Amino acid sequence: MAMRFLLWGAVTIMALALVSGAAWILSLPGPPAIKAAPRIAEDETSAMIEALKPPKRQRPLIAIVGINDGTETTDYLMPFGILRRADVADVEALATGPGPVTLFPALTVEPQATTADFDARHRDGADYVIVPAMQRDDDPAVPQWLRSQAAQGAIIVGVCAGAKVVADAGLLDSKRATTHWYYLDEMRRRHPSIRYVADRRLVVDTRIATTTGVSASMPMALTLIEAIAGRAKAEAVAQRLGVAQWDARHDSSAFIFTRPFAATVLASLLAVWNHERLGIALDAGADEVSLALVADAWSRTYRSRVRTVAATAEARQSQNGIRIVPDQVATIGSTTPMLPSLEQGPPAQALDQALDGIAARYGADTANLVAMQIEYAQGLRH
Repeated sequence: MAMRFLLWGAVTIMALALVSGAAWILSLPGPPAIKAAPRIAEDETSAMIEALKPPKRQRPLIAIVGINDGTETTDYLMPFGILRRADVADVEALATGPGPVTLFPALTVEPQATTADFDARHRDGADYVIVPAMQRDDDPAVPQWLRSQAAQGAIIVGVCAGAKVVADAGLLDSKRATTHWYYLDEMRRRHPSIRYVADRRLVVDTRIATTTGVSASMPMALTLIEAIAGRAKAEAVAQRLGVAQWDARHDSSAFIFTRPFAATVLASLLAVWNHERLGIALDAGADEVSLALVADAWSRTYRSRVRTVAATAEARQSQNGIRIVPDQVATIGSTTPMLPSLEQGPPAQALDQALDGIAARYGADTANLVAMQIEYAQGLRH
């Protein structure tokens, strides 16, 4: 009798939780209407480019910093790959400590140096420091290093939720800024003097730049190229990336916590029998930008995780010089279902193809879930 009572109690609690959860989801707004973001005035764009001009060297030095135990995949690799292929600056991928950097939600890389190594070689600091989103906000080494670099005249760029890291360093106090839509309220609570700017995917204020979500890494990198080397160079790189425009236009109203977003996450989490690991071949010379976008997108479905697969355990050097560590050593296709091999097309096309593949495998709602997470308006399907 006691056991039956306990079982009925457990079932009742679960039923109440489900009812409460359903009521909460129903209380959320539906998807907002998608509208084209208005063009940015030419004088505003010109002022932004001027504010991002190299502060020290004719050929700038750019540092991309991450923590070893959790740095966002695309925020870290996309600026690296784009700026390296542009060849307008010296670019280094750093970590706060020795050893590999575990990226989230996918991939592991070998950084090119630690922040201590960088400081020993570059006593006058970087021209630009790019700060990706990080899984932990309690690593004191990052804010301390950012304050040091800013004091030496570096332009600090917080990408996505990397803006929270910049804010925690005290570098956004009383400044105009933006961040990933999901973390905006948190950042404003913790740093109430920040002046949030809506409808801009890149905001610059007195040598501090911030961006919206993950997908803003690409236009941010192109804007830096334009500031360093001019419009024609940025256009040439953009064409190779498959990007038509990279100004700061953005529709912030398209990115809110909605009923379909919450319902898709919940349904995917509960459908544990449908969760899967997918492999992607890791080859020497792989385009790290395309690889990051594809692995990142497929690992945000709440249904799948991507693992890089190679025949041996040695790290492979990417197209632009960062070493990527395979997650699984196996004959390609022998154990893990494999995603299509990366094609030689532009990286922006690789992202769109990944979202198409996610929609085909899991449905349009899941593709929208991913597009919302990376704040990619072009990927939304309504």
